[in-house]
Amino acid sequence: MALGNRYKTAPGAGTLAALILVLVFGSPWYADWAQENTSPDTAGGWWLRLLAWPHWSFDTDDSLRDVIVGDLKAILVVVLTALFLYLLPGSQLARARGTISQFFAGWAAYIFAGGFAALLATLFLSNPSLLGAFNAAGSGAQYGLFTGWIVGLASLGGWRGTR
Repeated sequence: MALGNRYKTAPGAGTLAALILVLVFGSPWYADWAQENTSPDTAGGWWLRLLAWPHWSFDTDDSLRDVIVGDLKAILVVVLTALFLYLLPGSQLARARGTISQFFAGWAAYIFAGGFAALLATLFLSNPSLLGAFNAAGSGAQYGLFTGWIVGLASLGGWRGTR
């Protein structure tokens, strides 16, 4: 019974945090609010705008393909976060539950997920270029670096399993 389980795994908790970050802060409502009400010249405004980086939107006038390609970056951030959380061994090899390695594994997974999601999403643009892919990967890694600590904290609270 998955919903009744009182323990959560570190990869599951980190993936849930990534999903919440993308759903809430990547929403069109938050992205519009951040663009209109914050200044990119202040640290707080810059960070609030950065939270909206993997934005998504749903427009019923668009075809299903346009919706999927347009939102691919946000989808890939969540999927790749789950993948990297399972692949990074720090949280699974930690000797004690809640060690700092779980925190850094979650944070690193989000940095990698942001960079690779942007890199892969660039391939589906109408006119992709190598420079554009590198710039996009840099912005994705920057997003992961400054917001990935949230996923790291969620992973820190996750349960590794039995000894």
